[in-house]
Amino acid sequence: MLKALRHSWQLKEAARELCAAVMAQARAPEFFTRFGVLDTMDGRFDLVALHAWLALDRLKSDPAFAQALVTENSLQFDDALRDLGTGDIGMNRRLKTMAGAFYGRLQAYRGASTREELAQAIWRNLYRGAPDRQPQAEALATYAIGSHSLLANPGGGDLENGLLPNR
Repeated sequence: MLKALRHSWQLKEAARELCAAVMAQARAPEFFTRFGVLDTMDGRFDLVALHAWLALDRLKSDPAFAQALVTENSLQFDDALRDLGTGDIGMNRRLKTMAGAFYGRLQAYRGASTREELAQAIWRNLYRGAPDRQPQAEALATYAIGSHSLLANPGGGDLENGLLPNR
């Protein structure tokens, strides 16, 4: 029993560290400068969803860790909404909306089997289909595929310790 509890605590801590790494990577200045992502709540949310997809895809062989990461991510969304002044009354509705958007993006990125399909999914979601943002969506898809390849390699980051590969 104590071993299971310790394991649960370690899993939560590892998920907390990985979530922090995902958030930090999603806040890298290059996404706002090089890729033209708007530095807004929506832009930051979409970058977190993109990077969470990369981590979750790597964790598909460890469903308990993946679920712990999703749970921690949801807690971070909750904290962010509270920091923005959302009260308890509107919290459930807003979190449901965010969860739906988050899972929708994960599904869109998982369903993309080519760079072109991923670029289209990024363009629709992150850039909201803005006609002049297709080149940035294609560049961001190339970045995501490169990151995905790095994570797929055995030395591609120590996710259990919150470390993503350096790009």
